[in-house]
Amino acid sequence: MKLPLPSYVTQALKILTDAGFEAFVVGGSVRDILLDREPKDYDLTTNASPDQIQNVFSDTLYNNDFGTVGVRLYEQDVRYELEITPYRSEAGYSDGRHPDAVSFGVSLHDDLQRRDFTINAMAYDGKQLIDPFGGQADCSAKIIRTVGDANERFTEDALRLLRAARFAAQLDFKVEPATLAAIKELAPTINKVSWERVRDELIKLISSDNSFRGIWLMHDTGLLQQVIPELEEGAGVGQNKHHIYSVFMHNLQAMQYCPSDDPLVRLAALLHDVGKPRVKEGDGKDSSFHSHEHTGAEMTRKIMQRLKFSKKDSERVEHLVRQHMFYYSQDEVSDAGIRRLLKRIGRENLDDLMAIRVGDRMGSGCQKEKPFKLIELERRIRAVEKDPMDTTMLKIDGNFIMELTGLTPGREVGVILNGLLNDVLEDPSLNTVEYLSGRATVLSKEAGYIK
Repeated sequence: MKLPLPSYVTQALKILTDAGFEAFVVGGSVRDILLDREPKDYDLTTNASPDQIQNVFSDTLYNNDFGTVGVRLYEQDVRYELEITPYRSEAGYSDGRHPDAVSFGVSLHDDLQRRDFTINAMAYDGKQLIDPFGGQADCSAKIIRTVGDANERFTEDALRLLRAARFAAQLDFKVEPATLAAIKELAPTINKVSWERVRDELIKLISSDNSFRGIWLMHDTGLLQQVIPELEEGAGVGQNKHHIYSVFMHNLQAMQYCPSDDPLVRLAALLHDVGKPRVKEGDGKDSSFHSHEHTGAEMTRKIMQRLKFSKKDSERVEHLVRQHMFYYSQDEVSDAGIRRLLKRIGRENLDDLMAIRVGDRMGSGCQKEKPFKLIELERRIRAVEKDPMDTTMLKIDGNFIMELTGLTPGREVGVILNGLLNDVLEDPSLNTVEYLSGRATVLSKEAGYIK
């Protein structure tokens, strides 16, 4: 069976075989080729040791405990990078995360046998597909199945539980019954995995074309209750006349329909109404969820902290959740109001919030992405977005004010700048040195900063 490979991958296989070693493309790259997907990278496995791999390639990098050697190959001044790992077998997983022992130099069959799913346990040497566990058939049937006993595979590394959901989302595959039953049974063991690894896998899932399938599978198996239990609070919670789905289903639909490619924006769409169950008042079509965006933002902050996101990413997602109700009727707001809106939400967040709004609307059962009012509001925002929106866009700065008034660096200077900005938000034509100088003096006197 002939599979297409880039020339630099074929070159790497040839270098190893010419040196007397076995060599195979392995894992996800073989799967993706069979599925007519473009592999993101190519991994090779061989019976050569790490030292032997380094000896046969001229440009290598080796600095890990798993035997993986980074190899650089060059074609017409273009550099390509590969990872080559010796055949491995693993023994014992006492912590449910890492093998107690790793052995190199075993057979290809033993190497493939340690892998998670059949679709990832195939190898190709440039001529022949090696498929001892039926991965090709499972690719054709769109099935996720563990290699061998499902309980054993998931007990070896509990992150595989979440990887099953991620592959279901990425590939639009179904999980076969025995594997699914094992995920449900072992879902609580995901807590053995570091939050950083869970976070990274979750981001890959949310970035997938069918992220809805992945999150739903997490919900169905109990994984979601372990990872983001706050989302589960919305299951079965009805909404008002503007929605046809429960809070939980709406959050999933909003994420699925969100047009952004940024996983943090899609995560914000997933969490945008997470606060609704905690603030719901009434029932039926007239129920209300006042200030749910603020409650949801506080819940989001805790979720992001638990999943070990960076402070920057956490604050960004929290802000998007807090501001997702930014919509104004274009008939009821002035240009000055739109400028104040942009100041509050941050111009840099406008496109992200628009994407969340689209997901929110489509996830409510609406067929049209943007109603006329939102399109018109977006037009008006574009018309004023170059107007001054923050103090850095004023014609005078803090140094100018200190020289003008005699004030020293401190809170007072910021108060004056914000006062000037409020004037300019109302009327951008006031953003002149002449006006702002006079107004700064007046504000300083009114505040008692100067006589």
